[in-house]
Amino acid sequence: MEIIHTISALKAILKPFKQAVSKIALVPTMGALHNGHLSLIAIAKANAEVVVCSIFVNPTQFTDPKDLEKYPRPLAHDIKMLTEAGCDFVFMPTVTEMYPSFPTPENWLIDLGPAEFVLEGEFRKGHYQGVTQIVKKLFDAVSPDVAFFGQKDFQQVLMIKNMVRHFNLPIEIVSCPIIREDDGLAMSSRNIHLSHDDRMNALVLSKALKFVADNYKKLKLKDLLTEAKQMINDTNGVELDYFTIAHDDTLLPIEHEEKGSVVALVAAKVGETRLIDNMLLG
Repeated sequence: MEIIHTISALKAILKPFKQAVSKIALVPTMGALHNGHLSLIAIAKANAEVVVCSIFVNPTQFTDPKDLEKYPRPLAHDIKMLTEAGCDFVFMPTVTEMYPSFPTPENWLIDLGPAEFVLEGEFRKGHYQGVTQIVKKLFDAVSPDVAFFGQKDFQQVLMIKNMVRHFNLPIEIVSCPIIREDDGLAMSSRNIHLSHDDRMNALVLSKALKFVADNYKKLKLKDLLTEAKQMINDTNGVELDYFTIAHDDTLLPIEHEEKGSVVALVAAKVGETRLIDNMLLG
């Protein structure tokens, strides 16, 4: 595995593979890797000849400077995991490599559709403009054929698909299943900040989602949502931001049981750590 720090070096090293028409996959990350990330690497390896993983803590997507400051950066741990996972190249640029004029903002504002402004977009205004900005830069640097993202960031994947459509990019976006701990907690780089009690309290998020999944066709929608929210609100140390059952392509809440694909999404602050999770229904 080779570690690369500049866009020019990355393009040079990938050029022979492009000339050989090898399929190139990209797995974008912000580091602090866990088994969820490794599952993306495994899927990428099964679907492409070359796998590039990027590690970059993107400052433009953090709406809270304190959140950016405390984001975990265990690089030695990450490199070891990627090496053992069989990743081919790791792209680890500096902030100025990706944003030459930083901290002066670049002109970036694209229409991601109305789903940008609901759920996470409401709580973290401007977040998805920052996300799509850095993903577009990574796509420009790597020129992948396919890119793999985790389903846990469901809204983020939708925004990236909308960005790809906006620019008409020839890149396939693949959403991969959530990887959970044995007790159901969705794996997240933020879980490292949970105390023992927080860790136990956080389980209510996946329990509420599973309750909804198990009873989606049994209970009325209103009763289903009321019960799920009550489960979370009754848990000490957990502050609910939202729990919704929505169309998977617009994230607008459904008004009655749908035959098509819908998704239950939740966000809550557990102790001092904000967590998100979701589960596909139907």
